[in-house]
Amino acid sequence: MRTLRYQRPEGVEAAVSAVNATPGARYLGGGTNLVDLMKLGVETPDLLVDVSGLPHHDIEELPGGGVRIGAAVRNSDLAADPLVRTRYPVVSQALLAGASDQLRNVATVGGNLLQRTRCLYFQDAGKPCNKRAPGTGCPAIEGVHRNLAILGASPHCVATHPSDLAVALAALDAQVLVEGGTGPREIPLTELHRLPGDRPERDTVLEHGDLITHVRLPAAPEAVNSAYRKARDRASFAFALSSVGAALEVRDGLVHRVRLALGGVAPKPWRARAAEERLRGAPATPEAFTRAVEAELSVAEPLRDNAFKVPLTRHLAVRVLCDLAGRAGGPR
Repeated sequence: MRTLRYQRPEGVEAAVSAVNATPGARYLGGGTNLVDLMKLGVETPDLLVDVSGLPHHDIEELPGGGVRIGAAVRNSDLAADPLVRTRYPVVSQALLAGASDQLRNVATVGGNLLQRTRCLYFQDAGKPCNKRAPGTGCPAIEGVHRNLAILGASPHCVATHPSDLAVALAALDAQVLVEGGTGPREIPLTELHRLPGDRPERDTVLEHGDLITHVRLPAAPEAVNSAYRKARDRASFAFALSSVGAALEVRDGLVHRVRLALGGVAPKPWRARAAEERLRGAPATPEAFTRAVEAELSVAEPLRDNAFKVPLTRHLAVRVLCDLAGRAGGPR
């Protein structure tokens, strides 16, 4: 058994200083992902800095209609919050689609965003994996990859990001508030996670010692008419084969505002910008939705065993958009 140290700092500055001072340190929130990886020997921290007691447990309404969410808010509390359920149903639905009741009661918002991939090769410390051990190769490309990426992958890594919440937040243009050694800063959620390129070991743009303190959701009238839908191998407690987070505003039968993000298909939450661009001003019809999503998926590069994700994602996204259009008064 490896020995490690544990600290429970009294403030943000102390937490950041402790992690900055120890190259092998990790922040500990709910621990639902980190502790599992420690048991597997994938994560081997020298120091755990417990940030669950820091003052980041509130969900606050902001002037102008936005919402600020503390990084230590439990997933179950965020999913049940009346303000979030009313103004941003896509967020609540995404959280309820993930994990189990017991895990949601422990897992935190900050930790949810920083989950690491569930690729079988990454989680097996006895197998090569460029994300875990750079330069050792990516056996998933020729091996077991049914659940892995069709968008944004590289020859070095085809893993997918597992978070449902991150997909919803990407669709909403959320901002991530971070404290680090150089002070506070904000990062758009869509820029927090990295595509693998030739550095697959780096999941995010965060530097060592950076601590997520809050997530801010902007005021977005169309978010009231939003939804999250997830396709998976079993009805509960399973990661997405494909998922869709969307918000839609329709005026006079035309798409006025649209937000669309995909999950389970890329190494990061995939904001569907090409589809959004095609939809603005277009008729809110199944045909227009299909053309837009097909344009987004035209750059997909599926592997031997996951080409089914292309039509699956297309059908899922079109169904969600049609349902939202129906609620907004457009054709079904």
